[in-house]
Amino acid sequence: MPDKRGSAHWEGSLKDGRGTISTESGALDAHPYGFKERFEGVKGSNPEELIGAAHASCFSMALSMILGQSDMTPASIDTQATVTLSEVDGGFAVTKSHLDVTISVPGASEADVMEAANAAKEGCPISKLLDCEITMDAKVA
Repeated sequence: MPDKRGSAHWEGSLKDGRGTISTESGALDAHPYGFKERFEGVKGSNPEELIGAAHASCFSMALSMILGQSDMTPASIDTQATVTLSEVDGGFAVTKSHLDVTISVPGASEADVMEAANAAKEGCPISKLLDCEITMDAKVA
């Protein structure tokens, strides 16, 4: 499996500085981020939303794989991951990632789809990476 790379560049102090993030693929190329985007709700990128996008996409792919192993093909999987950054012991930590997912699998039973969704929640590589509580609300469309 090939290694994947992301990079960041930062200039200035924590609160007034600015940074950019880039990905090897070019999907992000010198995309701005900063303190206000991360902690003050200013629109823009931050590490937690990137983790959320990574978790949502990884979960969706894992669910598609698990469904396929049981000869089920999803028409759609829509996943949103909400990543919670909390103050813990005088510092900050990601304490939770919550998955909201809607799954459409024509001809599949709701029980089979939910079993696959729970397996994907536990087994996707990003879920395994995260050292936090992972919760999920799933519905079958």
